[in-house]
Amino acid sequence: MGMRRLGSGVLGLVLFLASSVVFATDGQWPEPGRSIQAIVPAQAGSGVGNTIARVVTDALSARLGNRILLQNFTSSAHFPGLLTAIDANTDGYTLLFATVDTLVIEPELNRSPPLDPLEHFTPIGLVAQIPHILVVNNDLPVHSVLELTEYLARYPGVVHFGSSGNGSAMHLAGESYMSATGTNMVHVPYSAAEPATNNLMSGDIQVMFQVVSGVLNYVRTERVRPLAVMASRRSPALPDVPSIAEAGYPELKAAKWYALLAPRGTPAHIIERYNEALNEVLASEELRDRLLEVGAEPLGGDPEALQGVLLEETRKWGRVIRDAHLPPR
Repeated sequence: MGMRRLGSGVLGLVLFLASSVVFATDGQWPEPGRSIQAIVPAQAGSGVGNTIARVVTDALSARLGNRILLQNFTSSAHFPGLLTAIDANTDGYTLLFATVDTLVIEPELNRSPPLDPLEHFTPIGLVAQIPHILVVNNDLPVHSVLELTEYLARYPGVVHFGSSGNGSAMHLAGESYMSATGTNMVHVPYSAAEPATNNLMSGDIQVMFQVVSGVLNYVRTERVRPLAVMASRRSPALPDVPSIAEAGYPELKAAKWYALLAPRGTPAHIIERYNEALNEVLASEELRDRLLEVGAEPLGGDPEALQGVLLEETRKWGRVIRDAHLPPR
């Protein structure tokens, strides 16, 4: 009887220690004091993308108790170069803080060989989005999307619209508008959005499909004329500007969205922890206010929501790229 009790006690102790080891192993992430690397596919600087990445990862650092270091990455090789640059470990200490440009547009423009971000990264969650906004030079005699469409129908190939480059999100937004309205404008690609915006104000070009953050102050000071925010609802940053849905084109939604991902193979419990922390910080009033200041709307949600957005946006912008006959990069 004593041996039975002893055997039961030993077995219970073994099971307890085994479960404790499993719990301890799960509980070791993140290790105290170990830093996390977040790759940001953008030039280092004070741009709105870097601002969003910094304020969100700072909030995540405080929530998780581990420092998150931003590492900016730019390469002429685009998405393939990003894959070779990322330390593809799956222990939860590498993140990708990317946008629609990196996750959708660049892979679609690099169609040979085909690239699928979901083959390389696991979604964590959507972070924020900045809708595009259709703006015109103040001298152009139009004050609504309908008036612009009618004007372009009367003067095909006369009006010039600018973007931050061939195949950029601004370019594709313009292509989608022309396709939906049956109009024709001359596309003028610039090396960046800022010089294009300056030329919009000077009248060298007449139309842009900028992001709200890029023209927020110019709209408020009436240096450019807004026609519609390219979203299903108005932007909190510009509540007096109608949405593209109100203008009669609900299918012309376009936004620069930001998302958080991890290398594929990162354990599910780590992805869940990141997602939980991300949603918690995005719900904080302080962070939401900071994002709204730069024209960004906090998003959040589960990994499945981000995966759905990736698939939907890939179909949408892939079709625009093919219809516009844009050459592969």
